[in-house]
Amino acid sequence: MRHIISILVENEFGALSRIAGLFTARGYNIESLTVAATDDPTLSRMTLVTIGNERIIEQIIKQLNKLLDVVKVMDITEAPHIEREMMLLKVQAIGNDNRAEIKRLTDIFRGKILDVSDKIFTIEMTGTSEKLDAFIQALGRGTILEVARSGVLGIARGEKQLRI
Repeated sequence: MRHIISILVENEFGALSRIAGLFTARGYNIESLTVAATDDPTLSRMTLVTIGNERIIEQIIKQLNKLLDVVKVMDITEAPHIEREMMLLKVQAIGNDNRAEIKRLTDIFRGKILDVSDKIFTIEMTGTSEKLDAFIQALGRGTILEVARSGVLGIARGEKQLRI
């Protein structure tokens, strides 16, 4: 099962490397990983997506909690949460019919066309991973020139917080 794990870490050199090393050493795969500073400049928040059964995820969380840089770990998958991913795409947009269809699909999926040239559109899309995958499928791989995705960001709904 897919799990979203939020990790609050000290904003120190090598913290990301130690966390990635933990996954590598145990043969666990990281599906996506995002990291940025929080409102406290001494702390960073990592959002990590991995796949595993309950036993594996429990083991991962225990191992993460043992790392010195890790302040707090929370698996937000089971609790009500919000998740988003951002994607930038360059697509081939040649011919009026093709351009109109790309614009129509972008509007349907609530994306934005950020840049337009005579042959290329650059599109921004935000949503769940499933939404972004559906947009790619709707466009068809033949028109896509380049894709950059941020990876999943997630936050628990309501009172649950990842703070110290």
